[in-house]
Amino acid sequence: MLSNTTIENRAALLLKLRTQGFRNIDILRAIEKVPREAFVPHQLADLAQRDLPLPIACGQTMSEPSLVARMLEALDIHREHRVLEIGAGSGYVTAILALLAKDVVSIERFHTLAAGARTRFEQLRIANVDLVCADGFTAELAGPFDRILVHLSLGDAPVHFVDLLAPSGVLVYGRATGQGSAPHLMRLARNPQGEIEEMDCGPCILPKPLTGIAAAL
Repeated sequence: MLSNTTIENRAALLLKLRTQGFRNIDILRAIEKVPREAFVPHQLADLAQRDLPLPIACGQTMSEPSLVARMLEALDIHREHRVLEIGAGSGYVTAILALLAKDVVSIERFHTLAAGARTRFEQLRIANVDLVCADGFTAELAGPFDRILVHLSLGDAPVHFVDLLAPSGVLVYGRATGQGSAPHLMRLARNPQGEIEEMDCGPCILPKPLTGIAAAL
């Protein structure tokens, strides 16, 4: 059972997202339903309902809810979609994706994070996620996918993932814009002619990619 403080803090977070211009009711409801405090270290649970990036295991970071909401709005997920996620982390965004889409395939390179995320999915009875511990850039992925979310800042458009897009598919990722500048959130969409259209969704903070598979950092 949620404490009154948690309920109030969650309501305050949702109000903040609304004042920032987020209007997609499905996304806001999904963010409301997924307990962010369950996906962060116990000592940081009190900060979970704030619009802050938070450290998680293996030296990684969970993005702030406002960035998560921007990613999800850019993806424009529908209930019939099959989604690929690169970088599950502790599984927080994965759980939100699972509420919005039909199926989610999520890739995480750290065994520790993958195991923890699977445990949380079981506890929350999330059954439509296939979480794989692998290097997302070398793993054999059975596409196509309607939506792809890459929690990374990359130098160029990730051709490896673009090729996995279904017709009318959308890919969202961070693009490095140069030394000293923040990455920008990019949206790549395949149009009816099969061409890729690009949209800049503004600055963001996303990590650079790491390669291979690891137990922990």
